[in-house]
Parts: sequence; structure tokens; C-alpha cells
Amino acid sequence: MDSDLQAENQALRRQLDSLLREARNNEEKMRRFDQLEHRLIGARSMAELLSLLLNDYRQAFGIDAVSMVLLDRDDEASRMLDAERHRHEGPNHHEPAPLDGLTLLPSIAPIAPLFQGQLHQPWLGPFNEQRHRPLFGAPHAAPHRAPQATLASVALLPLSRHGELIGSLHFGSSDPSRYERGAGTQLLERLAAIVSVCLDSALNQERLKLAGLTDMLTGVHNRRYFEHRCLIEIAQARRYRHDLACLFLDLDHFKAINDRHGHPAGDEVLRSIGHLIQSQLRLGDTIARFGGEEFVVLLPQAPLQHAREIAERIRASIAARALLLPSGEFIPATVSVGLAMLERAPEGSREPDDKQALALRLVDAADQALYRAKAEGRNRVVLSSEPRIQALSA
Repeated sequence: MDSDLQAENQALRRQLDSLLREARNNEEKMRRFDQLEHRLIGARSMAELLSLLLNDYRQAFGIDAVSMVLLDRDDEASRMLDAERHRHEGPNHHEPAPLDGLTLLPSIAPIAPLFQGQLHQPWLGPFNEQRHRPLFGAPHAAPHRAPQATLASVALLPLSRHGELIGSLHFGSSDPSRYERGAGTQLLERLAAIVSVCLDSALNQERLKLAGLTDMLTGVHNRRYFEHRCLIEIAQARRYRHDLACLFLDLDHFKAINDRHGHPAGDEVLRSIGHLIQSQLRLGDTIARFGGEEFVVLLPQAPLQHAREIAERIRASIAARALLLPSGEFIPATVSVGLAMLERAPEGSREPDDKQALALRLVDAADQALYRAKAEGRNRVVLSSEPRIQALSA
């Protein structure tokens, strides 16, 4: 009898210890969740917010795989993240954390069937290779991380705003019981709601940032952004001893277009020219509207011959394509282009102190080359008479 009572007491004690451990684990989980929630709400940019979810959340909660899909109509999110990356390329900034696991889609159609119209209900269940692997990517897609464990269960969280699905957040675990069907989803529902609100807020903040750095007529960067970016590119070019080219472009006979067809037509021509220039550039190049009908372009790591080829390609693409006006009429247009090169820093030279003065000289040299292109008949590319702009303090 005593032995039976003792065995029962030990079983009750083990059960109590298990309940206490579970309570402590839940308390610790809630503490970490609250900490992350405050960091999500306080994120200063969309890139920081996404990094918290894709990197920090995975580490804080011991999740084997985290990924996210976001709706990106008109490449808006792509441009925002690219602008954020550029803002962190200066000498006093740290490289932003990689956003492995992020997928941007022009349409939400590929993920909508996962939730069957349930915009607030996470889906939990066993990992299905065919259905879920596209959400998480190849197991070894991120070489700087440890190899991804074999996934056995997943949680799929719909992200929605104003009744519309805007993306999804996915967690994967090698533990089959971690995300079992029928398990409580209150914490995951709360996380999805917080992430959705934070994403909406971050997008609006990024729109405001870009509005101050974007030419509202053409959609390319404005002069303020160019002046900031030019200093960064000069610092990078001098530090790593690579080429930097500057193009100054001006639309030929633009006043005649305005006088003959009206200013709305002139605005449409400027928009078209901006898009045509952009279409001929590489990912890391910079285009900005400098003012009026003038555009300026920075071509990092472009030797003279390559820069000349890009400039000629821009000029030829505009000359070969009549521009469509709002009236339905097509009109021809051409541009004149001035090209100037920053001298590559010699071995052992230090970064110039006055990058602003060097930027002014580089742009002025390209501008002077543009005037020569105009004087020589327009619709041509002319190299600066000062082939290489040197740093005075190099």
C-alpha cells in the first residue's frame, strides 16, 4: 500500500514538475515575443523590419527555417529596399543583414490558395515537399548559414491589410509536433497582425523618404539624391580604386517641343526619356533628373570604353524611338551627352578630404562636354576635354 502511494506521489511530482517547466517555458517565450514585438514596432525601415523577422525571429525562437512572400506591385518594395541598401553604402555605415528567404511577387495569386480566403487564420500542419518547398527555397540556398534541417512541420501566416492579402510569413521546423494541426494559434495570429501593421507603416515611411529623393514628374531620382549618391560613389571609387563615369544628358530642342505641342506633351516626353535612360542602365547605376530637361547618370566600375558604349546606347535608343504624346501623336527626340571620368586612385593614395569639390568638378566636366556636344550638332556623345578628373588631395 505504502509503495503504491509513494509511486502515485512520484507520478504527481513528475507531472507537477512538467507543468512548472512548461509554464516557465511559456513565460520565457512570451518575454522573448514581447521583446521582438517592441523591436518590430520600433523598426526604422522596411529592411530592418524584414531582417528582424527573417533573421532575429528565427534565432530567438529556434526555428529551422523562416521565409516571407510580399506583394510588390510596380516593383515599389524592390525600389525601396534598393534605396535602403544604397543609404547604407557610405563609409560610416554597416552592411545591412541579408534578407535570405524574402520573395517579392507582382501578384499574390501564387499564395492565395494556401489560405482559402482565411485572412486571419494561420495554417499549421506537416511539411509537404511539393506544396511548401517553393515557399522556403532550396535547403542550401544561403551558404553563410548552417545547412537547413529537414522540415517536418510548418506554420503559414497570412499577412493582410484592409481586407486584402499582402503576403505571408512561413515558419518551418524539423520537429513534427511543433506546428501540429489543431494546435493553438493565438500567438501566431497576434504576430501576423503586428507584422501586417508594421509592414504597412514601414511602406508608408519609405514612400515619404523616397518622395523627398524622387523627381515627381519622371519617377527617377532628383538632384538632391544625386548629390548625396555622388559623394558615396566617389568615396567608393577612390577607396577601392575603380572607375567612375559621369554622364550629363540634355534633351535636344526641348523648348520647341513645348512651344509646338504644349507643356503636358513636354512633361510626357521627359517621363519617356527618363524611362528610356533607366532601361539602358545596370542595377548599380544612378540616374537623376538634374533640372529642366537635363539628366545626370553615374556609372560605377565602368572603364572609359564601357562608359562610352553605355552613353552611345542611351543616345541611340532615344534617337531610334518616336515618343508617344497624350494626343496619340508620335514625335522624334534626341539627346546630347557629355562624358567625364574620375581618375582611378593610385596605389597607396588616401581618400580625398573634399569629396564635394571633386563631385562638383566631375559633374562640371561632364556638363562642359555636353555643351560641346550641343555646339557640334547635337545627338552625339562627347568626352570631356579633361579626360580624367583628379583628386586634388590624392
